[in-house]
Amino acid sequence: MSDPTPTKGEQTRTDITAAAHDLFITQGYHGTSMRQIAQQAGIALGGIYNHFNSKEDIFEAVFIENHPFLEMLPAIEAAQGETVEALVRDAADLMVATMRRRTDFLNLMFIEIVEFKSVHANQLFQHMFPRGLGIVQRFATVEGQLRPIPAPMLVRAFIGLFFSYQLAEIIFGTSAPPDFSENAMQHYVDIFLHGILEE
Repeated sequence: MSDPTPTKGEQTRTDITAAAHDLFITQGYHGTSMRQIAQQAGIALGGIYNHFNSKEDIFEAVFIENHPFLEMLPAIEAAQGETVEALVRDAADLMVATMRRRTDFLNLMFIEIVEFKSVHANQLFQHMFPRGLGIVQRFATVEGQLRPIPAPMLVRAFIGLFFSYQLAEIIFGTSAPPDFSENAMQHYVDIFLHGILEE
């Protein structure tokens, strides 16, 4: 069954958020005006206010609707592995593959952190965190013994692993020597699973 055709109002709202997304990514939040968003969306400036009360409302919609966790969580939930290690490695690979398709996201995240002190991310977290806990609870159902670490901390550590990898890629990726990036995520996963000390 095909999706219903969007109404004119729904299409206009989509046009506004798509235009704002592109402008926020290229010009930043403060460098983008409501007039520019309206112009790029192909509507009159006053038409925006039929859908959004402010530029921040538009940013919130752009941030939430374009958050890669909307794609990432289903991908991670589909991760496969007969052991905890295999499952974590597959999940990490799926996260990286998703982010390679979503190079825009960290720009939006930096705007969210700097301009809005993560208020919109906190709203999204409340929705996404229970699914993250469900993913971690799968670890207990596959082969491999876990240390007694609280599940919320495992979720936090896995998210931290991923974001530290992404930030290092952005900051150092093009200027660092090859061995800085070669098989980087696999090494991150090794450290996540086994630490840095020899057993």
